[in-house]
Amino acid sequence: MSEGNKSLDLLGVKPIADSVNTVTDGTVKGASAFLSRICLPAAEEFGLLLKDKVSSWRAKNAVEIANKAQALLEHQVGNVVLHAHPRIVYATIENGSWAEDDFMQKLWAGLLASSCTETGKDESNLILVNLLSQITTSQARLINYVCQNCTTFQSTAGWLGSLKFTLDLPQLIEVMGVSDIHQIDRELDHLRALDLISGGFQPEHTLATTTPMALGLHLYVRSQGYVGDPISYFNAPIMTQKEIEKAMR
Repeated sequence: MSEGNKSLDLLGVKPIADSVNTVTDGTVKGASAFLSRICLPAAEEFGLLLKDKVSSWRAKNAVEIANKAQALLEHQVGNVVLHAHPRIVYATIENGSWAEDDFMQKLWAGLLASSCTETGKDESNLILVNLLSQITTSQARLINYVCQNCTTFQSTAGWLGSLKFTLDLPQLIEVMGVSDIHQIDRELDHLRALDLISGGFQPEHTLATTTPMALGLHLYVRSQGYVGDPISYFNAPIMTQKEIEKAMR
């Protein structure tokens, strides 16, 4: 492979492009070129690292994520060239390439897009990349739903929070796309263990507290591709402790 072609083959997918019928050669090149632009180290080094790990099926998913991230960045900053830390680019492709679902691919793309800065030295999204890799699609759907529908606030100290948010069992089944109530219970427990939500089911009823924690709110905001202050994203008003306690009753 020539030096010119190496620079476009960040994913190491060029040798298998022909076996991915739904991904055109131009699409693969476009995704690789985009990742080459945002990843500061030599593209060929990154490509060699991934070449033996990404199957044709995973390469297709990785291309979808890269294309979605590129679209998000172009929408927000136009043609300005930003960079992502190589640890985040690698972790996003390594973990996100397992996601065939369009919904999950958009979340991975959002994290990749919101990782891009002028210097490319920001590693903060690595925490969120690791969190997203630990949750199921149904859990991610729940996080999205509660963060979109909860009432957020800014404490007087400047911290982001959410008022109590509850869902009954039929709502959880619809939102998560899961009919097994014991699976739903396990998944709520797992989200609580990750500090993404608080609450869960109480033994005496089927109403679940699914209040998003600050970490869950941050994961949601960054997975939308937003790089600004999460309080600004939600336009969260300042609330005193007394106001919060009153609203929680």
